[in-house]
Amino acid sequence: MHVPDGFINAPVSAAAGVAAAAAVAVSLRGARKELDEKVAPLAGLVAAFVFAVQMLNFPVAAGTSGHLLGGALAAVLVGPWTGVLCIAVVLLMQGVLFADGGLTALGVNITVMGVVTVVVAHLLFRGLRLVLPRTRGGVTAATFVAALVSVPASAAAFTLIYAVGGTTDVPIGKVLTAMLGVHVLIGIGEAVITALTVGAVLAVRPDLVHGARGLTAPLKLRVDGELVDAAPAETPAAAPKSPKKVWIGGVVTALVLAGVVSFYASASPDGLEKVAADQGIDAKAEEYEHATADSPLADYGVRGVDSARLSGGLAGVIGVGVTLAVGTGAFWAVRRRRAAAETGARV
Repeated sequence: MHVPDGFINAPVSAAAGVAAAAAVAVSLRGARKELDEKVAPLAGLVAAFVFAVQMLNFPVAAGTSGHLLGGALAAVLVGPWTGVLCIAVVLLMQGVLFADGGLTALGVNITVMGVVTVVVAHLLFRGLRLVLPRTRGGVTAATFVAALVSVPASAAAFTLIYAVGGTTDVPIGKVLTAMLGVHVLIGIGEAVITALTVGAVLAVRPDLVHGARGLTAPLKLRVDGELVDAAPAETPAAAPKSPKKVWIGGVVTALVLAGVVSFYASASPDGLEKVAADQGIDAKAEEYEHATADSPLADYGVRGVDSARLSGGLAGVIGVGVTLAVGTGAFWAVRRRRAAAETGARV
């Protein structure tokens, strides 16, 4: 659902840019509470994984494809504040390096694909956690529903922005109907991918899933009418497990998905592209040339490499590497500020 230049007029694009910048600024502050010793090493990985999976367009209807948006996945794995930052990093890398999504529309894309998906998914996930069993199955089910709803919510948000600042005169009712129709189908794919990914992490390291915190409570025994810990007091606490194995496994998976599996992704236009072509939303988009159209990685290929398979695979690997590096660097910087603030507070 990457919005290109030319769909939304300049004033509304600028306003969306301000809103997106404000959301990122607020998320930077909120992420300080989320980026502890477990989350910080994984946040960059989540961004890289979302980048990789977004290259895997899957067919959803005749002549239409979809891809993961990733907001729900990021919110459940690393928290809502950090989740917004993860998607913002992905969209920035895609726009600057791969000419995917207009740079003038970057604010629109962060708002629609990042803020809306994360907020909707997080609120729905939290609500479902209150009523579903406090088990891994309950977390996975809540993740599935949250991811499913987040995609049409994002489509509705784009339609609202288009209603205010669209560059073509198209009946909004038709746009909304078309956008919701195809993105409900895409949402099913999003829900399956997100639930499988979260379920896989839950199976090996539930302690690393932000949305699963409090999943299990320490075993208590009633002694003389009072509840006490079942473990003996003199038993030393186990050393926290390192997320290194999960991190390595995630990086390898992302590289394989972007470098190999992406070659087999659907070549059909995604939901927004299809609706834009059918409804005439893209009538003025041809007037705009992407600012990074001459990038050596534009359109997810490496310039000068003739083999389509090798070109796309190399571009995917480079994209995963750069996103991982930028995301990890940014999140560790936020983590260090949290550590500095905590040290200053103790002093």
